[in-house]
Amino acid sequence: MTTATPSAETAPGPEPTAPDATPSVARETKRGGEQAALALFIGIPFLALLAAVPVAWGWGLGWHDIVIALVMYAIAGHGITVGFHRHFTHGSFKASRGLKVALAVAGSMAIQGPVVRWVADHRRHHAFSDRDGDPHSPWRYGETIPALAKGLWWAHTGWLFDVEQTPRSKYAPDLMADTDLQKVDRAFPLIVAGSMLFPALVGGLWSMSWQGALTAFFWASLVRVSLLHHVTWSINSICHTIGERPFKSRDRSGNVWWLAVLSMGESWHNLHHADPTCARHGIEKGQLDSTARVIWAFEKLGWATDVRWPVAKRIAARRVTTA
Repeated sequence: MTTATPSAETAPGPEPTAPDATPSVARETKRGGEQAALALFIGIPFLALLAAVPVAWGWGLGWHDIVIALVMYAIAGHGITVGFHRHFTHGSFKASRGLKVALAVAGSMAIQGPVVRWVADHRRHHAFSDRDGDPHSPWRYGETIPALAKGLWWAHTGWLFDVEQTPRSKYAPDLMADTDLQKVDRAFPLIVAGSMLFPALVGGLWSMSWQGALTAFFWASLVRVSLLHHVTWSINSICHTIGERPFKSRDRSGNVWWLAVLSMGESWHNLHHADPTCARHGIEKGQLDSTARVIWAFEKLGWATDVRWPVAKRIAARRVTTA
């Protein structure tokens, strides 16, 4: 593993231990319009996801729709896992300027918020994981069954509607100083529009029909966005509640194998919290981690450098030993 100090463009931000009430940091809150937009972009795709089975049963699912949906899911999903998470949040590798911008755009296509906001929230999560200050711990209300049920809802979706926001200047000052990322951050509404409309355009041109455009919009825009939303949020909720914990961490992060493929390797969550900057989360035999494979490909192409691959001695030191 390379130990060179990451540059200002890719270095993981500070992991403060002080509470967010620090007087020198301006508080950030959501406006009413942002809350309404958030509700629409969560609610409408989720309704489409619920409608997917009866729609598919009766009509409207062709192989064009499946191909477009899979490609869009892979691009936006790896934009989150490779870009927003392992690169921008944790500095698991350094990226060329072109790759950096491409990853920021691809992650924004997942419609989980602008890049700087996403990274600030996630860095705060690691600073206070499953403790006071964590924006989305499922253990927020206690350990009884009713408390945990309420906590799971909070960790999965509820926290997104909290009007108090993570101060970006405190948790992501490096990204705020990056002019390329600021442009992508400001372009988020346009990227959202493109992410939703591009599948319909491809579907319409591929089939040369309005029906092809509509079905592609349903499956590759609405259903794809909602599925990726809930897979990502499941890492916050499910992977901090259940799963195997073979590595030492200061929280309750666990490995959930049945989420590995859909989450592109993010559900090997226990190792991630034990060694956050590691570029590969699924390090054991059979632990699929497509995100690590994509980073490997970028490294081979020369677009990614200083990749922080697992180091045997470091991993061994974090492994739980049994008597």
